[in-house]
Amino acid sequence: MSRNIKHALVTGADGFIGSHLVDLLLSRGIKVRALCQYNSFNDWGWLDGRRDPGLEIVCGDVRDSAFCRCAAQGVDTIFHLAALIAIPYSYEAPESYVDTNISGTLNMCQAAKELGTERLIVTSTSEVYGTAMYVPIDEKHPRQPQSPYSATKIGADAIAKSYYNAFGLPVVIARPFNTYGPRQSARAIIPTIISQIASGKREIMVGDLRPTRDFNYVEDTCRGFLALAESEGIEGEEINIATGTEITMADTFDTIARVMEADVKFTVDPARLRPAKSEVFRLCGDNTKITTLTPWRPQVSFEEGIARTVRWLSDPANLVRYKPDIYNR
Repeated sequence: MSRNIKHALVTGADGFIGSHLVDLLLSRGIKVRALCQYNSFNDWGWLDGRRDPGLEIVCGDVRDSAFCRCAAQGVDTIFHLAALIAIPYSYEAPESYVDTNISGTLNMCQAAKELGTERLIVTSTSEVYGTAMYVPIDEKHPRQPQSPYSATKIGADAIAKSYYNAFGLPVVIARPFNTYGPRQSARAIIPTIISQIASGKREIMVGDLRPTRDFNYVEDTCRGFLALAESEGIEGEEINIATGTEITMADTFDTIARVMEADVKFTVDPARLRPAKSEVFRLCGDNTKITTLTPWRPQVSFEEGIARTVRWLSDPANLVRYKPDIYNR
């Protein structure tokens, strides 16, 4: 049995994953209320210019509990993606991460509880696991707060789980491993490398290339969110969205250079290095749970995902939105 989603709220809809999730939901005929961060420019992020009869865009802030309750009225499903996610900035402004990531999640849980929402998907992150103690990392792996960002996501997950335990809130905690693809922030390793090469640079500034990551192409991540929203009987579960494979940052660099047919070298920029105890050196997720409980399977190979991302980011209309000469913290 699968749930029939008719009307969904997506928080963080103006961002990278959120905007792709909006696209997927609309393609399935689901009405979408897209919550974008309020700003005086009325900027809708990656949804700017997006028009669809099934799309309603609202601007607001998940830190405001009254607004969250208003935004969640009349929907049967909430995808809560709104968060501050940049790890380097969390070193500088940790309180803002507590306000958005923990309080924002609390507000959405309370709104869903009061309104009787049928399903709430709360977005976690593989960063909550820290450097792998064993691989593949299953959902029972210990949590390690190696940055203020990961600490707030651990806290947000705990808030969501407490609402399931205390109030029976039909919440599912989706834990995607490293998502990449078109529209990703230039702060992340893949668009950092691609945007520098696409802008003509031959000496590419990078951080530590030793860590490994389990990369999900963004369309696979979004299909994972949808599978968790549609599946019955998984309330209260924490579920990885992962490929079960890992690749070093050095091999990621080489893959991008090969796909772009670029003769480049890298230089480690000290500003891009995490503090020694804060670097997560290995991430490789166990996807047994999601593939057992849902029909989801990863579909886009790493090489194909990189090729798609290169094509998108090499388009001058898209590249102009990035700043390859500036390290975006």
